[in-house]
Amino acid sequence: MGVVSVPAQGRGELTTAPESEAEGARVSTLELFFDLVFVFTITQLTSVLAGEPNGRGLLAVVLMLGVIWWMYGGYAWLTNAVPPDRPEARLLLMVGMAGFLVVALAIPRAFSGAGLAFGLGYLVVTLVHAGLFTRTSTRSAVRAILRLAPFNLASALLVLAGGVAGGDAEYVLWGLAFALQAATPFLSGIGGFRVEPAHFVERHGLVVIIVLGESVVAVGIGVAGEPIDLALVGVAVLGLALAAGLWWLYFGGDDERAERALTAAPPERRPRLGLYSYGYAHVPIVLGVVAVAAGVKRSIGHAFEPQGLGLALLLGGGVALYLAGEALFRRSLRMAPAWFRAAAGLVALASVPLGMLVGAVAQLAFLVALLAAAIVLEKRLAAPPATIAAPAPPPFPAVPGPRGGTSST
Repeated sequence: MGVVSVPAQGRGELTTAPESEAEGARVSTLELFFDLVFVFTITQLTSVLAGEPNGRGLLAVVLMLGVIWWMYGGYAWLTNAVPPDRPEARLLLMVGMAGFLVVALAIPRAFSGAGLAFGLGYLVVTLVHAGLFTRTSTRSAVRAILRLAPFNLASALLVLAGGVAGGDAEYVLWGLAFALQAATPFLSGIGGFRVEPAHFVERHGLVVIIVLGESVVAVGIGVAGEPIDLALVGVAVLGLALAAGLWWLYFGGDDERAERALTAAPPERRPRLGLYSYGYAHVPIVLGVVAVAAGVKRSIGHAFEPQGLGLALLLGGGVALYLAGEALFRRSLRMAPAWFRAAAGLVALASVPLGMLVGAVAQLAFLVALLAAAIVLEKRLAAPPATIAAPAPPPFPAVPGPRGGTSST
């Protein structure tokens, strides 16, 4: 019996060809262009956290990332259902890009005067998303977005109201918007949406690559203006190795397993799986990388000096958040055991005193060694047990022994 899937030439129309899902629709160049704006968004969030590595800065980044990630994910679901292959769809998607650009420009001063610009840009992003989604030819998806859109609009209006109010009220209203978004799937339901696994997994994987790229950029920014000597090169390589370790954990097989898990799931269950694995679980993953990038950016230029608690927490806590998100990601799709990565995340927090007492170089080395050990040990734990070879037959046929037993000659 064929399974419901979405072909590359029209993800809004359903087909029952079992081969089409294996081929799958891939991410378009316009979607990649769209993601370039998200690069700027992550850069801005990193700068905010690096400039204010404390509880207030973290709260601001969590609230901004929370509402931004909800609508960025919404656009991933959008292009999964409505391919941007027509001029009007492409133009509207570019209007959404402009909205995201305004949001990104407002991030550094979103809680100190630029909240209104943030809210207006976010409102444009929300309206374009709803309008474009109604252009899908799948009636169930249209009905689903019409149920979801009022909640998205309410969240956008809360963000806008917070930007107008400013002060502590802005934190409260944006927190309410974030909470409403998290609860929206349970209030409106997500039945009727369709998830094409190949495109869905690839699109989210590409944004993880983009976010990880920010941690590599942070290495270059952190060493800018410093004399290039052996010590600085060594610290820079450690920063790159940390980013490589985070990359390996995500792209060392989990992305492929995730696509297989979504493909194997019945079509009606895929939206729920996609929501848990790529919606909720990816928030700590992205936030973790932002924290690591901010920590590297601030500390790598003076990595041999003891760090303050805030900077040490950015590095150790950022890796811990990333690993916690990875554990949630695995658990939501019932992939490889998730407990090991959760445990490694707790160990990552042990690097905080090291950064405070010795310096960022020791903390980076500890975290790189931790990720390397986690990758190696996890591979060994996942390896199938070795089969015990059967005993070799005797070199000669067995013959009856003197008392009814057997012997060989």
